[in-house]
Amino acid sequence: MENTPISNFLQTIISDDLAEGRVAEVVTRFPPEPNGYLHIGHAKSISVNFGLAQANGGRCNLRFDDTNPEKESQEFIESIQADVKWLGYEWSGEVRYASTYFQQLYDWAVFLVEQGKAYVCDLNAEEARLYRGTLTEAGKNSPSRDRSVEENLDLLERMRAGEFDEGAKVLRAKIDMASPNMNMRDPILYRIRKVTHHQTGNDWVIYPTYDFAHGQEDAIEGVTHSICTLEFEDHRPLYDWFIESLPVNSRPHQYEFGRLNPSYTITSKRKLKQLVDEDVVIGWDDPRMPTVSGMRRRGYSPTAIRKFCDMIGTTRSDGVVDVAMLEFAIREDLNENAPRAMAVLNPLKVVLTDYPVEQVEELVTPCHPSREDLGERMLPFTRELYIDADDFREEANKKYKRLVLGKRVRLRNAYVIEADEAIKDEAGNIIEIHAHTIPNTLGENPEDGIKPKGVIQWVSAAHGERAELRIYDRLFNHESPDKGDNDFMDHLNPESLSLVKAAWVEPSLKSAVPEQRFQFEREGYFVADRYDHSSERLVFNKTIGLRDTWNG
Repeated sequence: MENTPISNFLQTIISDDLAEGRVAEVVTRFPPEPNGYLHIGHAKSISVNFGLAQANGGRCNLRFDDTNPEKESQEFIESIQADVKWLGYEWSGEVRYASTYFQQLYDWAVFLVEQGKAYVCDLNAEEARLYRGTLTEAGKNSPSRDRSVEENLDLLERMRAGEFDEGAKVLRAKIDMASPNMNMRDPILYRIRKVTHHQTGNDWVIYPTYDFAHGQEDAIEGVTHSICTLEFEDHRPLYDWFIESLPVNSRPHQYEFGRLNPSYTITSKRKLKQLVDEDVVIGWDDPRMPTVSGMRRRGYSPTAIRKFCDMIGTTRSDGVVDVAMLEFAIREDLNENAPRAMAVLNPLKVVLTDYPVEQVEELVTPCHPSREDLGERMLPFTRELYIDADDFREEANKKYKRLVLGKRVRLRNAYVIEADEAIKDEAGNIIEIHAHTIPNTLGENPEDGIKPKGVIQWVSAAHGERAELRIYDRLFNHESPDKGDNDFMDHLNPESLSLVKAAWVEPSLKSAVPEQRFQFEREGYFVADRYDHSSERLVFNKTIGLRDTWNG
């Protein structure tokens, strides 16, 4: 992937650091916790961290901050790696894990105890909350705070050995219970968790907190610019306190940027998990989910996602980004790169009564109107065709630009036809249209000067293929589904998914492969489903419509 020029406050910092010799090589990292699938907000963070490393000839590590094994799994680890690669990025060296550094982190915890900067605390969770104070009131020192170094070392080792129950004791830093920054009020460094870890098994029964582990992991790996989102700004003094208090081998610096909050979207992993657990969606990769794997299955391209991340910029302020910007990037990319095809979602048979019964014409048409490199496709034209039922009326006003009795319409890439008769069943429903072709109109206007009203798609009844189309829309119908007191479950869009089980598509689509994207002319952009599509069962997901229908 080509390096793209970057212009933002982070690049300015990096350029200055390189010019002044403060760093010799830029090293960033992307440090997800493997407790869920990556979402669009993570895609932004990936583009920032990997993008800055690429643009400055540096390297970016992929590190799993796996310090909370109760909520983590190998499934999430594998999905995150796949997502990063799919987005077009490569991490430096091997995949890294916080758990690889558990012994070193524990040794540093012992060091803090020995320096009188950490202690084992006996307060339970409720007591600790009361002692912590509030935003306007200072906290109180724990009764355990003045234990001797020797007693703390003994208790910590016994915690390590599994002697105490979960919640019975924690290891805390000794900083300042009166600090206006709540993160500095003797934060927890270790807690007891007697659960099996997906990487280390049962080697440990105490685990470091993210706040304690993160900065030291950065130091171990030689990270120069530790870039995270703004909610960690208040944690930076603690990040720096650990780096200054420990004998680490390098001095990373933390920088924060505004997180990506798209409208009509939630990016809380807890809430996304709720959607999965309550079967609102079919899984983390449901095409309605804002996860990277969901967007991939929906038919979004990595190019378009990266383009969107570039469009919104990288700033020091949080804010809501209109999801229409993402949809614009998707449409722009697919309009340029997706080959065209025809599909009929609501089939109505048309019989061309003047066309020979056995005749088949192979009409050659470009796969894309402006991309010769995408080649051509064959459209078999026969006596019996399917058009969309919405493209016919027995009578209509002049604004209706489709097929009407006694009027003409062009079949895309084929002939002009004129409707003669509507055949109905006993209930009065139209079941078939009889029409005739206008001679010499293949690529030409009618010789009699009577022009067609419009252009509609069609599929040969004899040669077309049946397909299942999954019509996806936004999962939420509220711009801010989880803002304030909103229960995001109250704002689910009941029309976020509809199924078309018996669509007809042109026969060229039988050769479509999973994840291949198309523009179904006049219908929107579609992708062959990543898992369910095959040459024996055609399944296409609607990526997005040809135009924005949410904003009028």
